[in-house]
Amino acid sequence: MNPSITQKERIISLDIIRGFALFGILLINVGAFKILTEGMQIPDYTGMNEVIAKLIEIFVEKKFFSIFSFLFGAGFFIFSSRAESRGDKPRWRFARRLLALFLIGIIHLIFFWGSILATYAIIGFLMIPFYRAKVSTISKWLGGIIIVYIIMLLMGLFSLDLGIFSKVSSFLGNDAVAIFIMFLTGFLAAKANWMRRIRELSTRIKWIQIITLPIVIGFSLWIWFTPDRDYQHLQTIIGLGQIPTTYLYLSTLFLILENKRIVKLLQPIACVGQMAFTNYWAQSFIGLAIISLMGLEFVSPINKVFISIIIFAIQIIYSVIWFKFFKMGPLEKVWRYMTYGRRIAYNKK
Repeated sequence: MNPSITQKERIISLDIIRGFALFGILLINVGAFKILTEGMQIPDYTGMNEVIAKLIEIFVEKKFFSIFSFLFGAGFFIFSSRAESRGDKPRWRFARRLLALFLIGIIHLIFFWGSILATYAIIGFLMIPFYRAKVSTISKWLGGIIIVYIIMLLMGLFSLDLGIFSKVSSFLGNDAVAIFIMFLTGFLAAKANWMRRIRELSTRIKWIQIITLPIVIGFSLWIWFTPDRDYQHLQTIIGLGQIPTTYLYLSTLFLILENKRIVKLLQPIACVGQMAFTNYWAQSFIGLAIISLMGLEFVSPINKVFISIIIFAIQIIYSVIWFKFFKMGPLEKVWRYMTYGRRIAYNKK
């Protein structure tokens, strides 16, 4: 059994999008690398800091984790279908892969309290029953879950008190459900083979853009004019705009990445995305080192952008260099070993 994925088998656009998603996640996470001590207060942002904070809320918050979740769902189908083609048991193998991710995620939590890896692993187990499902069945489930999720968020937004049902609505309207929605979206896209048929489906994809763009503009204005002091209210509005914004981003990126010149230009970012597991881990350590060197007590929005650009530039450089010698990142190698249970030496190109 050879679990390696050759460069020809890879969908390069997925690596590029994954690289961009890592940068967006970094913009959100970098402020959490520095743990606030008791009694420390973050000052109210004014001027450029206030503008940047709002722009991050509008264009970045929850959206890039959603893109990452979409790619995780697509990766589930790609991994499992390849496992099955080799005569392996796809659902059992993926369950083992998730267990390995959970263990690695728990270790990461020791160093970075905001790590999402263990949560991804737990939610990922809910994907396993869908592996044998038909595309039409998955579509119906996806549509139904999205409708329930939106209704639950709206109930929270308007503070409808329905007793115990309010607790249920709070649970069904949380970020874990949004992650599962994007897992299922990515899985559906991969199972229906949409990502290899972008040109053929370009008209439908453009319709997704036409439908989602005015919705995204509306939510962007709503977020802009909502005061940050209304935190819970603001987070609900961001959550409502999360799915249409993510669909707009993904549809636009897939169409842009049909251009071979752009793909070639963005190849360094594809390298970052190809070793996303390693780079996600590394971001917290590099970020904390930079914050410490700068002597920051807290990370302002301007500093978030500045530090994120530095970290991402470093990751582009070492990712490009790494792939000149190896076929996968170091943590990807560990994850593969934990998934297949046998030691595989680093392969040189």
